[in-house]
Amino acid sequence: MEKRKNGQTLVYILVFGSGFLLIIFGLSNLFLSQYRQANQQLALKKAFDIAESGVNYFQWCLNNKKENECVGPKDYYDSQGRKIGKFEISDTKTESCGQTIRHEIVSLGYTDQFPHLKRKIKAVFGRPSVAYYSYLLNSDVWVGADHEIKGPYHSNGGIRMDGENSSIVSSAKQEWICDWSFACSPCPSKCTYKNGACYCPGVFTTANGNEALFQFPIPSFSFEKITIDLNQLKQLAQSKGIYLGPSLSQKGYHLVFLDDGRLEVREIQGLTGVWGFYYDEEWHYDYFIINQEKKINTFNIPSSCSVIFVEDNVWPEGKISGSITLAAANLIDPNAKTSAILQGNIEYKNKDADSFTLIARDNILISPNSPNYMELDGIYIAQKGRFGRNHYPGNYRQELEIKGSIISNGRVGTKWVYAGGGWASGYNKRETIYEPRLLYCSPPFTPAIEADFHLLSWQEE
Repeated sequence: MEKRKNGQTLVYILVFGSGFLLIIFGLSNLFLSQYRQANQQLALKKAFDIAESGVNYFQWCLNNKKENECVGPKDYYDSQGRKIGKFEISDTKTESCGQTIRHEIVSLGYTDQFPHLKRKIKAVFGRPSVAYYSYLLNSDVWVGADHEIKGPYHSNGGIRMDGENSSIVSSAKQEWICDWSFACSPCPSKCTYKNGACYCPGVFTTANGNEALFQFPIPSFSFEKITIDLNQLKQLAQSKGIYLGPSLSQKGYHLVFLDDGRLEVREIQGLTGVWGFYYDEEWHYDYFIINQEKKINTFNIPSSCSVIFVEDNVWPEGKISGSITLAAANLIDPNAKTSAILQGNIEYKNKDADSFTLIARDNILISPNSPNYMELDGIYIAQKGRFGRNHYPGNYRQELEIKGSIISNGRVGTKWVYAGGGWASGYNKRETIYEPRLLYCSPPFTPAIEADFHLLSWQEE
């Protein structure tokens, strides 16, 4: 009987012992699995951090002109100097005319402990263009009460902002002399009359301006930064784009951007003069209205280098397809003024994808025969001159809509009023809407406001 009890006890011990061992083994496997899983999750987090470090590393390489040295695999070290993994960088460039506009990179990160656990980040880099601003000016300016500004507005001169502004309006001036041409006679209440002149704050309003968005003085913007190398543009147009030399008529060219994406070129044979006024030029004749022309060619605009250089005055209009830069400058005769005259609409065929930059070495002026309702899409740069519309007595137009940016060395203005008030000529209603997409996706050789590349976007893939 005693032996049977001992045998039963032994069986119980074996059964329960085996069960206990199975439980211990199962718990051990569970703990090991959880430990391995925790390590893998940590490795995945570290892999993401490593990939992110690769993005930051490449941005440093871009801004130190070492990007070609920075692609491929690179060792990654922790804060104690221990090598714990790698990131691998691949770079895809978006180029036009041999100029890199954007970098799209992929940074792949992983740890040495778990090299099969990888994280991938895609990032896009670009330089901010002058399209950051709705207006960027180098002179004093008066924005009329019927002008609506949607986008940052900056001038190195003083600003009388009587229009409606929904963004920052900034000036490099602490104060400036506001004279009769800015309707500061008599001196407005927000200004001070002293030493025989009317001194006003850097930015002020007497009508609709949002003073909470005024900033002054701030550092002036160097217009030398946005001076384009016109010789380089000319050479590229001659070798890869479209180049038009001085016209035989010595009057310039009428360029029509066609709906099918081609460019029709007409040489101007005759111009009609219109009596007009501007402060520096006083009363004079403007020969801006085309009365005779002849078609000389129709071009396919090269998609790989959509640069057009005209060594003469130019009258552009039509539908823009693609990303196009048009420059007008006479580099053969440095004493000859070269301007762009706007007598018709310039519109994008695809509002979400197309882009246009017009660069004139001197002025960009709206013709007296411009449309009653005018639309201008793009970036307009008057490098040494000004953007505007001269005063043509009794010449009234209803509305001007600009979707893009105006960069002008001189004073801008598209409406004229009498000294005592009242509409004298030009566009009665004006609206300028800056396009954020052009900040980093502008046409080739659009000037940048900073030399460094910025991170535009990133996402994990």
